[in-house]
Amino acid sequence: MAKKKPNKNIPPKKHSKRHQKMGKAPGTVIYMGNRDGGSTSVNVLEYDENSILERTIDPDTPDGLTFIDELTASPTTTWIDVIGLSDEFFVEKLGKTLGLNPLSIEDAVNTNQRAKIDEYDNYIFGVFKMLYLDAENELVAEHVALVLSKNTVVVFQELKDDVFNGLRDRITNKTGRIRTRSADYLFFALLDAIIDHYYVVLENVNLKIELLEEEVYENPKSRTAHKIQELKKEVLRIRRYVYPVKELVNKLIDSEHELISKDTKLFLRDAMDHSTEINESLQIYREMSMSLMEMYMSNISNKMNEVMKVLTIMASIFIPLTFIVGVYGMNFENIPELKMPNGYFYVWGLMLIIFIGLLIYFKKKRWL
Repeated sequence: MAKKKPNKNIPPKKHSKRHQKMGKAPGTVIYMGNRDGGSTSVNVLEYDENSILERTIDPDTPDGLTFIDELTASPTTTWIDVIGLSDEFFVEKLGKTLGLNPLSIEDAVNTNQRAKIDEYDNYIFGVFKMLYLDAENELVAEHVALVLSKNTVVVFQELKDDVFNGLRDRITNKTGRIRTRSADYLFFALLDAIIDHYYVVLENVNLKIELLEEEVYENPKSRTAHKIQELKKEVLRIRRYVYPVKELVNKLIDSEHELISKDTKLFLRDAMDHSTEINESLQIYREMSMSLMEMYMSNISNKMNEVMKVLTIMASIFIPLTFIVGVYGMNFENIPELKMPNGYFYVWGLMLIIFIGLLIYFKKKRWL
């Protein structure tokens, strides 16, 4: 039996990065995102109440990792910001330098990882989704991992753009209490900045819902249904990213880990209140987005009913007129009215009377 020749017109099947990870040992570092090829940079912000020092580390030099290792032993609070996760080799070396568990290093570059908090003996590891709007007002969902150790917080993020500019300004300008607090407060402040920007995203969703409501009521089009479907998908996507955060913040509050002080737990309770409010708003927006399609179908149905009502009224008016015309259009010689001198005008008068009478009847019935 002859073998079937492959069809050259069919493109080869593409395998996702999840397929590349299948069968690998736990702790294997494979970047799962779609932002390959970007360079990795490391920014360090070291501060205490009286001083602050900013610097950039070249990830390609071995001295950079040595310097990071020395920073972790420094008594000052240090924020290490790793931007770009596609360089798996560097991220793995950095994770080993920081003493991270291989599973934590794996999750740091796994952009499909659900939000989580893991506690280890010497650090706390968290994965979240950082949501913000780009210059074109489109939603950006960026994977971010936070590591809290004794005096250091490490941030792994995919892009240079983030939601931490306000926090950087507070540290640089010595605004508020952050310069007098330890690393656990910095960890909270980073998490709080992520949660606060959920509000910005939700305000944008609320605006989209209001605009779609106006469009559905005033002038629904076929494109409107597509917009509603896109909105529903966006709300569900946001909900998948945001919903677990409340549970994770509550886990940090209940944690007995020595890295989180009682004072910081008070601020975490405020973050949990915000998370609760965000989840409640998301539930409302989810229901509103689902009801928009029902409103759209109802309005389309009402418009169709209006059209059908007009057509029915027109048919009702012309049916008796067509009957009269049909009677006098028959080819018989002995139709009584054929010999009447004014019969043509009588028939027209009868049809006008029927036409006007039906209009008056429909008006009284409020069908017009």
